[in-house]
Amino acid sequence: MRALLLPALALMPLLAKAPAPPRLLSQTGLYAAPGVVAARNLAYAPQYPLWTDGAAKARWIHLPAAIDGRDEAGWVFPVGTKAWKEFAFGGRKVETRLLWKTGPRTWVFASYAWNEAQTDAGLVPEGGRPDAAEVAPGLRHAIPSRMDCRDCHGQERVEVLGFTALQLSPDRDPNALHGEPLRPGLITLDDLVARRLLRGARPDLLTRPPRLEGDPATRTALGYLQANCATCHRADRPIPGLGLDLRPTHVFRTALVPGSFPVPGQPDSRILSPGHPERSALLHRLASRNPVAQMPPLGTVRVDQAAVDHLRRWIADLPVAPSH
Repeated sequence: MRALLLPALALMPLLAKAPAPPRLLSQTGLYAAPGVVAARNLAYAPQYPLWTDGAAKARWIHLPAAIDGRDEAGWVFPVGTKAWKEFAFGGRKVETRLLWKTGPRTWVFASYAWNEAQTDAGLVPEGGRPDAAEVAPGLRHAIPSRMDCRDCHGQERVEVLGFTALQLSPDRDPNALHGEPLRPGLITLDDLVARRLLRGARPDLLTRPPRLEGDPATRTALGYLQANCATCHRADRPIPGLGLDLRPTHVFRTALVPGSFPVPGQPDSRILSPGHPERSALLHRLASRNPVAQMPPLGTVRVDQAAVDHLRRWIADLPVAPSH
């Protein structure tokens, strides 16, 4: 009987149910005192931020031990990691999201909506909140459901989006769309190494930090696609029937084909059509907020016009393929 129980007992940590998230943001460990972020929580800003209807964002992470950095494209975070992201519109905090690793394969996802007095934030129901704040006349910001969070961060292999070797590289893109200045106190790869919070990384990580290649316009375009599109559009998270990978090193291998959603009135449209922004479905969908067509499909109700303008110029300047 003992021999039969041992395998089952060994599986229990993997099968254990994740704990319920705290009822209030102030109970999650973010703050040492009301409005004062605890010193153990490290502030950071990705060099290529995700567009969320122009929200001002603040981000913190708590690392109880070192990250396993052997796979530069897929860091493994220690159990006990907590990451928070705060969203503010018009100078008012609207929501703060929590990502908490409670076991080797278990993560807690939670969103907290700030109260009117801006003193604390309460746990949002699992289904989210569709009408959280006005971001433009007639347009409202929605706090996502926990399933929406999992769709973006991953189901089996969860990622802390925005906290990667590329995003924390000290070789920052000065032209990154919506890029935030690297203010004092925001950590980079150098800080992680200095604090011994990153292990197993390649020896030349700091002397040759991650950088997207290409001319300035290309570097900025690929960085934007990496942050806003490649979370879903990539080979290890295949979307049935697309075969589309928008990571910087894969874009030109997978996107120069007709897409599932052709550009209306453009019979020769492609997902990406060099020299022809009017034929590029990628651009068309970024510029749309029709729920059937828009990309990204979650987290935004306003068109990111700065991105649309940059990508239009970039695509127009790309060398035209011979078939065109």
